[in-house]
Amino acid sequence: MALLAVENLRVRFDSLEHSFEALRGLSFTIEAGGVFCLVGESGCGKSICAKAILGLLPPPGRITEGSIRLSGRELCGLPERELCRIRGDSIAMIFQEPMSSLNPVLTTGLQVAEALMRHRGLSRARALERAVDLFRQVGIASPESRIREYPHQLSGGMRQRVMIAMALACAPKVLLADEPTTALDVTIQGQILRLMKDLAQERGMGLLLITHDLGVVAQMADSVGVMYAGSLVECAPAGALLDGALHPYARGLIRSAPDKDSMKLDRLPTIPGTVPPLHLLPEGCAFAPRCPEAMERCAQPPPRIEMRPGHMVSCWLY
Repeated sequence: MALLAVENLRVRFDSLEHSFEALRGLSFTIEAGGVFCLVGESGCGKSICAKAILGLLPPPGRITEGSIRLSGRELCGLPERELCRIRGDSIAMIFQEPMSSLNPVLTTGLQVAEALMRHRGLSRARALERAVDLFRQVGIASPESRIREYPHQLSGGMRQRVMIAMALACAPKVLLADEPTTALDVTIQGQILRLMKDLAQERGMGLLLITHDLGVVAQMADSVGVMYAGSLVECAPAGALLDGALHPYARGLIRSAPDKDSMKLDRLPTIPGTVPPLHLLPEGCAFAPRCPEAMERCAQPPPRIEMRPGHMVSCWLY
């Protein structure tokens, strides 16, 4: 049984100005020790997916259809009190920008200890001792002194390690990471990613990693989901997708990623246009207005096809 199973997930936002679906039938699974990457341009719905899993959708967002199961337990429809018991315990999240996610008026050690006091019933002193151990595990030097420091006293890499320690405090079954290394330099980014992958494998923890960087996907992912305008247009094992992407959008993302060969070019290949606003999507394939291979039948929603075991694509080309 998968640690996390998302099936036909639909999320809708209704407001006075616009009504639209932010997620349109997402389905994927994450196994113990596995890393599933969600990729796509900004505005495709990657962060909304993570917030929906945690039950943290901003109003007026709501799940209208689908299932989210954590170790077989259905999360959709759970009351807020039950979700509060699960968040930070069985499932945790690392947010994109630690400086805005950490509390500036609490020490970093106390912020990590808070989850242990709430979910494990530890005393403040015992929780702070455990926070020192967690800081050491995530590679923070001099953890005994760092737990007494405030977020502004730490570097960006250190703050991100504090966020990881906080997320791992209660040994969650599933960890969600929303572009956790975007603000970090390349050296620190590599260290953080290796740390997360090692922890997932050592603990048998499932990891959902949201990123726009295909280099990160190549380094981290066991399987990949390519999102466009709220839908998964392709989902496959990482090697199969990077070496033989099927959907024109997935192929475009791979072509536009910098590599040693592209450095010889005057300009990188690009995907023309931008992701449309979700309330202005075309009737059929959302990517059709930007697609170099669009045809008449793309005016209808494309079917979801399993081309090979574990390799799904939604495109009329197939």
